[in-house]
Amino acid sequence: MNIALILSGGTGARLGTEIPKQYLEEGGRPVLSYCLETLSLHAGIDAIQIVAEPCWRPQIAGWLEAADKGRKFKGFSQAGRNRQLSILHGLEDIAEYAADTDYVLIHDAARPLLSAELISDCLEAVRGHDGVLPVLPMKDTVYCSEDGRSITSLLDRSTIFGGQAPEVFLLGRYMDANRRLLPDAILRINGSTEPAIMDGMDIVMIPGDEGNFKITTKEDLERFRRIIAGVGRAVKNPPKKMHNQ
Repeated sequence: MNIALILSGGTGARLGTEIPKQYLEEGGRPVLSYCLETLSLHAGIDAIQIVAEPCWRPQIAGWLEAADKGRKFKGFSQAGRNRQLSILHGLEDIAEYAADTDYVLIHDAARPLLSAELISDCLEAVRGHDGVLPVLPMKDTVYCSEDGRSITSLLDRSTIFGGQAPEVFLLGRYMDANRRLLPDAILRINGSTEPAIMDGMDIVMIPGDEGNFKITTKEDLERFRRIIAGVGRAVKNPPKKMHNQ
């Protein structure tokens, strides 16, 4: 079984809006509903779990009904003190109805332009591995600065990648990796794949999608508006295999 865990508990503080960015209405519908619909209608997704604050759950239930009559929806999970604790809450709730050998696909509600193709690529690539991470190659020259003011060194951009979502993990193994970080280390986690790497899990990289960006700033929101209005367009990277698969 493949379970989608959608993270919709963030506050969107960096965007400076009155409500969290994933609940803003764009194109006549909330940002969250875009990825929710894509995941609900994808044949490879068997169940959906959503991390969300209680005040937003009635609205989300309505959007689920519109997507696929809520057939795949399993339940809500409570948001944690940080993103990774929210993930762990979701994993523990999913474990109530799923097996350790099932896969969990973790996606941010603020990444509305998730494509069915990327979901399929992730689910195909994870077989035989503990997890999969879509990545984008680094285009710009990358420098290291230890003090934030002066350049310490030039980094080899051919070895540096930007991680995206969705990330897919073997449920039981990934949940154990997160539990081992309790109670304090989990609060210092910056990315979903970090606990898996720390625990020695076998994580494979696949090409990500340039259009699958996260709405974090006002510029991101404007870009999304242009895309859904037909002015801009999301660009899908060629679906090629990476050397380490």
